[in-house]
Amino acid sequence: MDRIFLSPPHMSGKEQAYIAEVFESNYIAPLGAFVNRFEEEVKTYTATQHALALSSATAGLHLALRVLGIGQGDIVLASSFTFIGSVSAILYQNATPLFVDSDESWNLSPTLLKEAIATAPIKPKALILTHLYGQLSKLDEIVAICREEGIYLIEDAAESLGASYEGRQSGTIGDMGVYSFNGNKILTTSGGGMLISDNEAWIERAKFLSTQAKEPHLHYEHKEFGYNYRMSNVLAAVGVAQMEVLTQRVQQRREVFEHYQRALSGYEEITFMPELPQSRGNRWLTTLTFDRCDPAKVIAALSEANIESRPLWKPMHLQPLFADAMVVADGTSQRLFAQGICLPSGSAMGLEDVTRVCDVIQGVL
Repeated sequence: MDRIFLSPPHMSGKEQAYIAEVFESNYIAPLGAFVNRFEEEVKTYTATQHALALSSATAGLHLALRVLGIGQGDIVLASSFTFIGSVSAILYQNATPLFVDSDESWNLSPTLLKEAIATAPIKPKALILTHLYGQLSKLDEIVAICREEGIYLIEDAAESLGASYEGRQSGTIGDMGVYSFNGNKILTTSGGGMLISDNEAWIERAKFLSTQAKEPHLHYEHKEFGYNYRMSNVLAAVGVAQMEVLTQRVQQRREVFEHYQRALSGYEEITFMPELPQSRGNRWLTTLTFDRCDPAKVIAALSEANIESRPLWKPMHLQPLFADAMVVADGTSQRLFAQGICLPSGSAMGLEDVTRVCDVIQGVL
């Protein structure tokens, strides 16, 4: 039987034609017409003012922190229940992370966020807020807390492009937002990211830093160091083709989730990741927890059936790298990690594929 992957790329069919245009123009190196076009299409889709195409979402988070002047001695709040790429930029800037646990939404808890701010040894300067698995956090409460405390809000929307909160696109509600176009994301350029903001000065500063901080001279003049963080014109061409079907891909992922939900509705021990009533997630991955069954048994059975799955993210405060890090936790993300799995969720999956996955799960249960 063919392997069912967790979240494989799903091409629109126009990628190769656009790449051919890139080769005809000979703009193979970073930058070019398709980079500009990709940025414009993301700006239009998300209704944001400024966008910067980059080599990765982690590069976007790094630039956001540097643009906001965050460095050694500063504290950056961050979701603990996330992927390492969400928080590694804090270390790049020699800043100190303070991890905040989740609540019933699986995303960052506003209650614990308040506690973290109140108990921090110095006032935190920023919050990197992850919208987990394409589901939006409690943005009304979190935005209000950050504004009241004078803390910058950076939305890690790496997994949530196409998701919205009260009609506004994820990544556009905080001060800056970051998307990922990694190979497994809902929109992929094989690798890449985008930094967005309504603040033109911040994006212009990030653009300067992302192109080796070269001063405006004919020769190469540098007063400070920068990075080689811009996206290539070739990958941007793939992104343009992918943007044309993004709305369709979000709907397809949501339909995959609905298939799972119907097929497994009879099992009381299964709980799917919730969707806040004022939000619409992209359901990048369908994720669930088991009350009694060991998820490792399910993952093993799926693997035996040539189906890819994986555990939920291991919280950052439980990672050996952050053994000594500050954290405000109540055990929520630790429980989710112990009980949960991610199911195959590709937008090209049909009902037969979902049924095949569910048959294995039902066999284990």
